[in-house]
Amino acid sequence: MASRRDSPVCAVRRRWGRVSERGSLPVMEVLLAQPRGYCAGVDRAIDVVDLAIDLYGAPVYVRHEIVHNRFVVESLRERGAIFVEEISEIPEGATVVFSAHGVSPAVRDDARARSLRTIDATCPLVTKVHLEALRFAKQDRWILLVGHAGHAEVEGTMGEAPDRMILVQSVEEAERVTVPDPERVGYLTQTTLSVDETMEILAVLRRRFPKIKGPPREDICYATQNRQNAVKEMAGACDLVLVVGSPSSSNSNRLAEVARSFGVEAYRIESATELDPAWIGGKRRVGVTSGASTPERLVQELLVRLQELGAASVRPVEVTKEDLVFHMPSSLARDLLESGRQEELLSRYGRMVRPSLT
Repeated sequence: MASRRDSPVCAVRRRWGRVSERGSLPVMEVLLAQPRGYCAGVDRAIDVVDLAIDLYGAPVYVRHEIVHNRFVVESLRERGAIFVEEISEIPEGATVVFSAHGVSPAVRDDARARSLRTIDATCPLVTKVHLEALRFAKQDRWILLVGHAGHAEVEGTMGEAPDRMILVQSVEEAERVTVPDPERVGYLTQTTLSVDETMEILAVLRRRFPKIKGPPREDICYATQNRQNAVKEMAGACDLVLVVGSPSSSNSNRLAEVARSFGVEAYRIESATELDPAWIGGKRRVGVTSGASTPERLVQELLVRLQELGAASVRPVEVTKEDLVFHMPSSLARDLLESGRQEELLSRYGRMVRPSLT
């Protein structure tokens, strides 16, 4: 299976060389953020569902959208994935994949009660937050979780210590929140938040609760930080920033917010079909990026559309390189070893295989 990492833009550049010859069109440069698109956790989660279908056969059930992108969900649905919101919707004894956003202990208990074969595709960085929640709870601390209500990751994290965790969504809420024991407080954060906004909220919490304890390392994931840093790098040079990502993608929405915080016009669009040509009228530089659950093909389709509307060149804006890979869940690795199809399937999914399997 081909890698889902950023595809080359050389072909787009060659096409754009012809666009620049159209003297009647305005000269417009596109700045292309790097990194963008799939992170290691999303890459792994999608591969887990693909491999599970190959290994066990369809259908494979997925609790919640595996990642927040309808194009990804639809492509997996065509392969035989069935997406559900409740474990009760899954037949007893079937196979279920937990999404990259994580699930609460109650969901795991429900899965065991239905004798389901479970495969945990939770991003390891989200698992880290769950473990920190358990650690704070064992220390008898009240936990302030900075995040967005209703997000799947927040629901899963709060399920680890529902009686001791309070959600904080804004600076205003941070100013108002109270806990039974202000001397014993800890904080955690959703992994896909705006870095700058989160720091503002944490500053308030640290002022109000001087003895508050945080995790050994901040919870906002490397990919979220890198994509926001890339937007910051190019925003000052752009007249417009376009973020390709789904409406339900928290990190995609945060990218657009980061751009706007620099005073730049910005829009989050799900695909090139949502681009309004009026947005780019008179623009000299347009920045393009994508959320961590967005397939690269959607970015390439947007570049083609911008070409059609007069873009003359593309220039990558790279802030860092990403080479992190997360290994497959242990239960899936074990079943792969026992399947007799190890060589065949490793050729497709080798990048997320544990060293012990090679």
